[in-house]
Amino acid sequence: MTDRLRFRDDGAFTIVQFTDVHWQNGEEDDKRTEALMRLVLSEEAPDLIVFTGDIVYSEHCDDPLRSLRDAVRTAEESGIPWAAVFGNHDAEAKVTRKQLLDVLMEHDHCLARHTPGISGYGNYVLTVAGNDGSAAAALYFLDSGDYSPLRQVEGYSWVRKDQIDWYIEQSRKLAAQNDGSPLPALAFFHIPLPEYADVWERSVCFGNKHEGVCCPQLNSGFFATMVEMGDVMGTFVGHDHINDYWGELHGIRLAYGRATGYHTYGKEGFPRGARVIRLMQGARGFTSWLRLDDGSVDRQLEEHRPERPGAR
Repeated sequence: MTDRLRFRDDGAFTIVQFTDVHWQNGEEDDKRTEALMRLVLSEEAPDLIVFTGDIVYSEHCDDPLRSLRDAVRTAEESGIPWAAVFGNHDAEAKVTRKQLLDVLMEHDHCLARHTPGISGYGNYVLTVAGNDGSAAAALYFLDSGDYSPLRQVEGYSWVRKDQIDWYIEQSRKLAAQNDGSPLPALAFFHIPLPEYADVWERSVCFGNKHEGVCCPQLNSGFFATMVEMGDVMGTFVGHDHINDYWGELHGIRLAYGRATGYHTYGKEGFPRGARVIRLMQGARGFTSWLRLDDGSVDRQLEEHRPERPGAR
């Protein structure tokens, strides 16, 4: 399938973010997840679907490749273009990231791809065309890895230097094609950056924080690079299932999705759902809301104000 995404005639482009689907073997919880995804797509009719990692819970899958096909079936059958990145649980057991990505790319409506020569599987950029056919927005997808490869560093992996260099190259190339101006962009990956903890402590945020930010112990500088490049307006992650907040830090909105899958941990009174993101052609910025499993919309209007002295 062509990766030619376009703004609609009214100037809108809508993305639905599913995250932490955690599909296993088609059990009852997986069926509930599938029903939720169908509901969200029916209500929102997006132009693009994005899975931000932990699509399958490979350690508990009889056949992770079959489970992956089942997990993305709703997106594929919708006929809507869709993209994906991997999380820490997708290739935790019985399967490799390469095998999983090969399965994704078998699908007619999947836009995911592999960029050889850099860390991870599933680093790529898509552009959204404007009414004149030229690129009007960019969408970056990065493999944030799984667990630290260094014995002396505990916890989760991080976006590597070669991935950051690749992003810089793509950003500059798109800016050059846009008369030297950074192309408005969004970025999607699974594991939150350390700045997700900073934004909660330093800025007004909207939404819920029911658990700690499970970010890497090392800060590889990806956020600083995005600020310097001036193109990325917002980043979207998953990983922490009962966080769904967003806040702005140094001009970039750092947002969690809403966990979609029932086959994993959650919190009583915190329903599953999806994040919806809407871009408008020619406007720098976006709007976003949550679509929940009962069909309702949460626009996340309640503010969380930081308590740390000196915070703004």
